[in-house]
This record gives sequence, C-alpha cells and structure tokens, in this order.
Amino acid sequence: MSLPETKTLLLDLQGGVLRVSFNRPESRNAMSPEMLADIEAVFTAIAGDESVRAVVLRGTGGHFCAGADLKNMFASAGKKPAPGEPDPIAVVNRAFGSMLRRVQNAPQVVIAVCEGAVLGGGFGLACVSDIAFAHTDAKFGMPETTRGLPPAQIAPFVVERIGLTQARRLALTGAQFRGAEALRLGLVHEGFASEEELQAKLADSLKQVLGCAPKANAVTKAILLNVGKLDMDAVLDDAATKFAACVRGPEAPEGITAFMQKRAPKWAQ
Repeated sequence: MSLPETKTLLLDLQGGVLRVSFNRPESRNAMSPEMLADIEAVFTAIAGDESVRAVVLRGTGGHFCAGADLKNMFASAGKKPAPGEPDPIAVVNRAFGSMLRRVQNAPQVVIAVCEGAVLGGGFGLACVSDIAFAHTDAKFGMPETTRGLPPAQIAPFVVERIGLTQARRLALTGAQFRGAEALRLGLVHEGFASEEELQAKLADSLKQVLGCAPKANAVTKAILLNVGKLDMDAVLDDAATKFAACVRGPEAPEGITAFMQKRAPKWAQ
C-alpha cells in the first residue's frame, strides 16, 4: 500500500499508526475542497490495509479544524443551476458528508486530538472518531446557524455522538464551549492540559489498540456502527456470521493460543 500525495495533509506512518496532520495553519486548518479530497484519498487508500491499525488526526499550528473554508469551498459554486442540473453548492456540501462517512466507517481505530478550534466541520470530524482527546482550552461548537447556514452534513453525526437533546441545543444556539464540557457531553473521552499529558494518554490508548487483533477490531467496529441503523435481528444475524468467520480465520486461534500460553499474540509484539 502506498499513501497518496497530499497538499493539505502531513502523513507519517510508523508501527501501524498513521498520523494525519491537517496542514493549513494559516486558516486554522479550515476545510478547503482540496483538503476534503485529500482526506478522502487517504482513507480510501488504507481501507483494505490491515497493516494500518490506527489513524491519529491532529492539526498543525495548535488548531484541529475551524470548519469549512467558506470562501474557498463555494468560490467556484457558480450561478444557480438550470432546471434538472445538479446544484454545485449541494454537490460540494454533500461531499463533506461522504468524507465524514468514509472516516467513520474506516476499519482502523480513528483517534482525534482536539485542540484550538474544533468548529463546524472539525466538530463533525471529532464526532466520527472512535477515540477523542480534548485540550482543556479547545473551543468546540457549530457556528453555522450564526452565519445563516445549517450544519447540514454534520448534524446527523452530532446526534449519533451526543444524542438529539444536546445536539438540538448546540445546533440551534451556535453555542461554543471548552474541553471540559466536551468531556461532560461524551463528545470526547479524555482531556489533557499539556503536550506531555497528551502523549502519555495517546501512547496508552495506542498500546491498547495495538493489543487487539486488527481484523477483530474492524469487524467489531462494523457491528457497533450497525446498531440503530438495521433491525436488531439483522444486526445480530450479521454479527453471528462475522463471529463465525473470525473463529475460522487466523486471528482467533492465535489469540486463544497466546492467552493459554500466557504470551502476547503476534499482532501485539
């Protein structure tokens, strides 16, 4: 597997962990069409690669992502489409939702390091991560409605993350809040106040992730994401089929043997 060339992301793959750094610090890593396409390309490239076990998302310059770069995002949207033609603004907006789904459904464990601005689209990216850390001073929010826009593609993922009641309050007020409130809402899992504290917590989480079998993690994630989207019997039937496939695959025999022999399994060594 070779990673794609990207202009707005810095990529570093070591020991099964891909670190993806949003690299538009001059705009607090606001999402441009090019950056959106870069993220899509990276997650498409790694989708079938079990050697990539985790993805860490972080921003350069002290900010995670300040949302959509509205000037760049819609500069080429053009005039109102003719009847029957697709609306270019809707096409650009929908592409953001497709990117969020791509990140959410990645078989790897996706970890978000939230600091500085975590707004709009950045808020959405935090919501589709599997594990999230937040700096105590990070600023979260969905300011779209204060700019005359709906958080159209982000809102469904926010509801999934923190529930309808809290999502309604935040989306309909444009309220902004800090890391401690993000932790209370369940948007993130742990807070940090310094780089040293972050690195210690990140290393601990990555050690735990790498201790899990990559295929088993991918299958487990797929089962979890089906809950609430399929009939429960369909979820359980699908889970049973996946379970049987794992039992007959290479990971379960190795994991059980390693447990019996009181050693680390091969994927954790």
